[in-house]
Amino acid sequence: MSKHIALGVDIGGTGIKAAPVNLKTGEFEEERYRIPTPDPSTPDAVARTVAKCIAKFSPGRKTAIGVAFPGVVQNGVVKTAANVDDAWIGTNLRDIIRDYAGHDVYVMNDADAAGYGEYKHGAAHGQDGVILMTTLGTGIGSALIVDGQLVPNTELGHTDIGGEEAESFAADSARERLGLDWDAWSKNLQRFYSEMEKLLWPDLIIVGGGVSKSHHMFLPHLTLRAPIIPAELRNGAGIVGAAAWAASEHKKDEKKRKDADKKSSKKS
Repeated sequence: MSKHIALGVDIGGTGIKAAPVNLKTGEFEEERYRIPTPDPSTPDAVARTVAKCIAKFSPGRKTAIGVAFPGVVQNGVVKTAANVDDAWIGTNLRDIIRDYAGHDVYVMNDADAAGYGEYKHGAAHGQDGVILMTTLGTGIGSALIVDGQLVPNTELGHTDIGGEEAESFAADSARERLGLDWDAWSKNLQRFYSEMEKLLWPDLIIVGGGVSKSHHMFLPHLTLRAPIIPAELRNGAGIVGAAAWAASEHKKDEKKRKDADKKSSKKS
């Protein structure tokens, strides 16, 4: 793979997807590859499947590889696991995938990956300031990007609003569970996004998740200070964001290594 290509992998509750991404355009260089998520989705089973996805594209040693995971990830370690096996909690995601795949990888939360993808190549491309990305699905995923810097693991769907967890009334699953029509659900979304504006003062809000395909049914009903727009990358956002973020982190690591080599050579 060329230096302008990175590999992105998106671990989901039902499928693990991967594709090489052109870092200049944000487009897939080859068709996306998908393998169903193992059941049970234990660390070994998932890492083995991720390794198969990576091997499918035969990345070179210098190719940056990013992996998005459905849970909080701190310093490579999984802290929560909503849609995969609880055995993941406390597991070093980066280490276990590296062991199975034979490649170093960069790991991150899946909502963060989607948000970063939209920032680099989607609805927020070229935007400065505070960008809030939300995914409305079974829960509410969130990503916060401030002047190009990702603030990881925000988990804003769990914000307490009036004694209720936000995703309990504003997620797409809540719309279906409560039998709400678009107008009624829009009022719940207004409540959620008004709270986000009060706390974060975003310059732009992006709405993703499968329901964003029907954005014309609810976004026009919201009254907010910031523009609120649908995501552009759809299901590819996680792959694109993971690849782009991995490329950025890989570049930083390369610079650190070069700087360390220079200091070492000066001392000798």
